[in-house]
Amino acid sequence: MRKLLTATTLTLLMAGQTYAADLPGKGITVKPVQSTISGETFQTLLVSRALEKLGYTVDAPDEVDYNVGYTSIASGDATFTAVNWQPLHDDMYQAAGGDKVFYREGTYVTGAAQGYLIDKKTADKYHITNIAQFKDPKIAKLFDTNGDGKADLTGCTPGWGCETVINHQVKAYSLQNTVQANMGNYSAMMADTISRYKQGKPIFYYTWTPYWVSDILKPGRDVVWLQVPFSSLPGAQKNVNTQLPNGANYGFPVNTMHIVANKAWALKNPAAAKLFSEMRLPLADINAQNARMYAGESSDADINRQVDGWIHAHQAVFNQWVSDALAAAKS
Repeated sequence: MRKLLTATTLTLLMAGQTYAADLPGKGITVKPVQSTISGETFQTLLVSRALEKLGYTVDAPDEVDYNVGYTSIASGDATFTAVNWQPLHDDMYQAAGGDKVFYREGTYVTGAAQGYLIDKKTADKYHITNIAQFKDPKIAKLFDTNGDGKADLTGCTPGWGCETVINHQVKAYSLQNTVQANMGNYSAMMADTISRYKQGKPIFYYTWTPYWVSDILKPGRDVVWLQVPFSSLPGAQKNVNTQLPNGANYGFPVNTMHIVANKAWALKNPAAAKLFSEMRLPLADINAQNARMYAGESSDADINRQVDGWIHAHQAVFNQWVSDALAAAKS
């Protein structure tokens, strides 16, 4: 019996070793990149976990500006990013080489919205529904935080892409004389904005989903989205119509998010390429995870636990991604 058990154990160990050796990613190191937005780590690590199941060794994500991330992937210094926004990042994507150097198949996240919001109390009191109303100095002054008479708009961090759109639209809607779009550290600026809201003061800010801000300042309850007078976007997005089928126009198209990889690397790694094309992550799940981070569960251990929890809750889906990727490596 002991000999039989020993033989069986050895057989299982050898089978496991053979299986590990047969994994398509064996001996290959993957280098992910993301921006400095900590909320992006969850969706990046989910891709990393799946790659590890294919045998790849995956480094911790490097945090870089988006434009640096694209040029790094294009040159092969990085392997992939899981946070390519389309069309928001189109100019950066094209400037780094576009489809000639990048592999981008499938859609990772859908329904990513952006736009301008103000507190509901002020919106209701002064009947503010459209950013064009900020051309009125009396309306603009309501949102002045430093006494210069202009409305202070909480913008975003330079290099994210949103700052280009915001600055373009301030000019397009003739708001230069009444609106000051403030750019800087977004988290710090939003902390100040939320503090002002809690003090009962008017607030005016830009944000996007998925992100924790809309779990703290809930649209429809605490704040309202502002419409814009007409579609106007810079660069590669200049011909994009941002009007929705119902006639509403919030100034930004609804974005999709994609996994983008170095094209030459993806062609040499069909298992990873298949994985990148198949993975899907509900926007609501990112919002929920980001809210947990904002509530204090933001350490590396917390985020890794949240990734593991998501996989456990969606094990069949995750297993199918891996299975399809392994099949692609053998075809």
